[in-house]
Amino acid sequence: MKSKPIYVTQPYLPPLEEFIPSLREIWDSKILTNGGPFHQQLEKALCEYLGVKHISLFTNATIALVTALQALRITGEVITTPYSFVATAHSILWNGLTPVFVDVDPVSLNLDPAGIEAAITPRTTAILPVHCYGYPCDVEAIHKIARTRGLKVLYDAAHAFGVKFHGESLLNHGDLSVLSFHATKVFNTFEGGAIICHDAETKQHIDRLKNFGYVDEVNVQSSGINGKMSEIHAAFGLLQLKHVGTALQKRRAIDVRYRSALASIKGIQVLQPETHQQETSFSYFPIRVQGSYPLSRDALYQKLKDRNIFARRYFYPLITQFPPYQQFPSALPANLPVASQAAEEILCLPIYPDLQSEQVDAIVELIATA
Repeated sequence: MKSKPIYVTQPYLPPLEEFIPSLREIWDSKILTNGGPFHQQLEKALCEYLGVKHISLFTNATIALVTALQALRITGEVITTPYSFVATAHSILWNGLTPVFVDVDPVSLNLDPAGIEAAITPRTTAILPVHCYGYPCDVEAIHKIARTRGLKVLYDAAHAFGVKFHGESLLNHGDLSVLSFHATKVFNTFEGGAIICHDAETKQHIDRLKNFGYVDEVNVQSSGINGKMSEIHAAFGLLQLKHVGTALQKRRAIDVRYRSALASIKGIQVLQPETHQQETSFSYFPIRVQGSYPLSRDALYQKLKDRNIFARRYFYPLITQFPPYQQFPSALPANLPVASQAAEEILCLPIYPDLQSEQVDAIVELIATA
């Protein structure tokens, strides 16, 4: 199995010849960025596909998160999760805000609503939850808390492209949602991201913020940033969108194959039950490596790595273990027992459209023969 590396995820790349006409059109038009025709087409197409009213494309999801907090005019403290990619918390610090970390639910690994309620102080102005691995947060409970306490809700939906909740787009929950279109995601534009919002006025404000704050050619009314997506990235996104349905079907088949094959291995627990399959995008395939398994999580990770299989310990270490965050009282490990345990047990196995059935079977066999 050591012939070709198998990574935790790889981008789905349509045939190159499908992309050439778009490149030629961009070259001929000489419009490379600044909201050109491909940018506008992709925004419209994504709104239709995702079932959302307004979307603003960005150069990446981190800039989108930073801008979303600006757009909501957040101040003071922001309640968020320690169990995520570090960009979630970085966006808070970049805005000069204080992150307040709350433990996660032991089943979903999403923010625990009870913990959110307990962490609110007079300085709290917002909640920044993450739909971890693409599984929906308890959006109804979070909405109730936010409405009662007068808080804004910004969802980091980096993993949740196309996910539905009760038959409707998950992205319509909260004040804003942020998507990632990084090369490793279910839908990608090489690099990219987006903010989902609910009204034209908010979109206009976000669009100005991502273009340095310009209102028109001679007026700047806010301290914006350069967050615009290029025409090449947008054109690739339009091509990706044509193939995303096929990619999701393949991911789902891999998910089903893993679940069936891993079910009988003692000490290996698939994170979410199969009944949740309608509410995910199959972004990742996380397993828990528990105490009854012969190897530790890290030992299994190394065993796979030695055979050129690059699983990932998402998310390890916790955000709160990195130096920029250790100073905050909410970052103490004693306050985050569930997240701390998950960080020591979770291993994400490879899942991407081109992963072959025999490769899945070989990975399972390595896990079964520990």
